[in-house]
Amino acid sequence: MQVNVNSINAHMDWLANNANNIANVNTDGYNAIDTTLDDANANIVASSSRSENGTNLAKDLTEQIPISAGVEANVKAIETQDKIIGSLLDMLA
Repeated sequence: MQVNVNSINAHMDWLANNANNIANVNTDGYNAIDTTLDDANANIVASSSRSENGTNLAKDLTEQIPISAGVEANVKAIETQDKIIGSLLDMLA
């Protein structure tokens, strides 16, 4: 379950960076933040770095689709784990 929580946190970091890029689309001299998800010891982490370019709206807006899907998939996994634990506890009671 902790792996799912870590993945959700990484996706939220990615979303925050995308939102920051979009909010600064018209800011002169703003360098966008590029975010990638890395698998470090079975934990998903977000790695961010400044790009040399400004915001690419096409990239940042379309990246919100996989971010949303990734969070949704992890939430469903947590819900399923919760149901399984609940069923096991019901059997023991």
